[in-house]
Amino acid sequence: MPEGKTFFPEIFQTNQLLFYERFRAYQDYILADCKASEVQEFTAEFLEKVLEPSGWRAVWHTNVFKVLVEATDVDFAALKAVVRLAEPYLCDSQVSTFTMECMKELLDLKEHRLPLQELWVVFDDSGVFDQTALAIEHVRFFYQNIWRSWDEEEEDEYDYFVRCVEPRLRLHYDILEDRVPSGLVVDYRNLLSQCEESYRKFLNLRSSLSNCNSDSEQENISMVEGLKLYSEMEQLKQKLKLIENPLLRYYVFGYQKNSNIQAKGVRPSGQKITHVVSSTMVAGLLRSLLTDRLCQEPGEEEREIQFHSDPLSAINACFEGDTVIVCPGHYVVHGTFSIADSIELEGYGLPDDIVIEKRGKGDTFVDCTGADIKISGIKFVQHDAVEGILIVHRGKTTLENCVLQCETTGVTVRTSAEFLMKNSDLYGAKGAGIEIYPGSQCTLSDNGIHHCKEGILIKDFLDEHYDIPKISMVNNIIHNNEGYGVVLVKPTIFSDLQENAEDGTEENKALKIQTSGEPDVTEGVDLEELMQCATGKMELYARTDLSEQVEGNCEIVNELIAASTQKGQMKKKRLSELGITQADDNLMSQEMFVGIVGNQFKWNGKGSFGTFLF
Repeated sequence: MPEGKTFFPEIFQTNQLLFYERFRAYQDYILADCKASEVQEFTAEFLEKVLEPSGWRAVWHTNVFKVLVEATDVDFAALKAVVRLAEPYLCDSQVSTFTMECMKELLDLKEHRLPLQELWVVFDDSGVFDQTALAIEHVRFFYQNIWRSWDEEEEDEYDYFVRCVEPRLRLHYDILEDRVPSGLVVDYRNLLSQCEESYRKFLNLRSSLSNCNSDSEQENISMVEGLKLYSEMEQLKQKLKLIENPLLRYYVFGYQKNSNIQAKGVRPSGQKITHVVSSTMVAGLLRSLLTDRLCQEPGEEEREIQFHSDPLSAINACFEGDTVIVCPGHYVVHGTFSIADSIELEGYGLPDDIVIEKRGKGDTFVDCTGADIKISGIKFVQHDAVEGILIVHRGKTTLENCVLQCETTGVTVRTSAEFLMKNSDLYGAKGAGIEIYPGSQCTLSDNGIHHCKEGILIKDFLDEHYDIPKISMVNNIIHNNEGYGVVLVKPTIFSDLQENAEDGTEENKALKIQTSGEPDVTEGVDLEELMQCATGKMELYARTDLSEQVEGNCEIVNELIAASTQKGQMKKKRLSELGITQADDNLMSQEMFVGIVGNQFKWNGKGSFGTFLF
């Protein structure tokens, strides 16, 4: 045995369980229909049936050390095992001074009782301890990934498994299997950390209040702080639930991914370069390029030409104002096209002859943040992706005469971004073909959008601070999508607010959208009802009596006007309370879109247009 290295016996490998294995265990055997306050009791009853009370060895694993112990008894009610140090003594510690005597003292302090989730059962080929190892794994996984310290203080209903366990378990596996964008995963974990910190502060404050003299000034101050912490915690919990619910996560929740792409700006020499991409360059192709693309006009400044064998290296070499010309060929790339400068990326030939295929797992294929990016004449093929084939974070991106063969979402147009798509074909998205965020501008002209889950998804968040996107749709053919041609996500709360705009009762005040705190969070709204509405009352409709093409265009216009009017009224009411007057609502509605005409909706699974109410 090498010096300083301790070899522990093999443990049961239980951390690779599939989703349905954990789902079935929690639903059928451990939690069933228990309340949040009954979780520990139900878990203890389950362990009494399957756990061997003694005779098994385990590795006690902490952040500082791991040591071999032997179980002598189990305290089922406390979810703890009574242990002693195993023989021979095996310990691996990050602190060299952590001796056997120290370990004995530590166990004495803990009365030899250790949490089951800190124990990994040592493998035994007799099969006697298989169920013991599996049961402890279920307990460990639950308290590490599913349970939240504030769950017991939530409404103590019998559907704890349905409300909390199932959505959190699904989210955990969606993250493991790369089905959730990395930016959203980061947001979720940050929110979770913030909520845990707020809850910890809230508990400390509540504990200190119980020790204060009643009616003291300090108590009054603490009460105000407590209410503020409670409100902050509730907002964070609502955001977490939005992400945990798969339906709301897809249709409603939007996150602002911070793109770290830095623009290079103009080349220090001030020169603009034309980058030519070709896997092989032959004389005929070079002659055609010189004639069609590289011929210098009289009086035009001399322009440098660089040659590349793959498009990714050409994009990475670009500065502001450069042009990339991609020659016919099939190019396979493994990285992301991060375009932060205003450049032109154009194919030399027909799109089907110029194919750029992305392989390998990753979030995005084409990431655009430049002020004015132009892409034309190229076919993009996406594989193993988490996010869309093209994301416009900010600035303006024009896509013309292109083909997009998608894997997840097609094109995502973020808030404050502008996207123009002309004469292009988009298909194959497992999500929406085009996902339009509030506050963006999107112009679609003479395109085909087909064989996606939804053709176009227009997001409309919970907060009125986001504006309805400005959309122009002209002469597009949206067909053969699994759901609807166009779906507008619209919270029912806006309708409620509009109906009760003149009502000053406390009940209606509770439905106001928060205007001074975090965005996209409602104050006083029962999120559980919203989630039930999303999962069980999805109002998606389409009329078939009239011409589907004309009907679809009119419905989109009417719904966008209605949504914009509702938001405008909310904003106007909020400003009027501050003594600020506002322009007429009709004018605001007219500015919302340029035009939605001449679009054809054919053979979409549920119709041309639908509204998702949550």
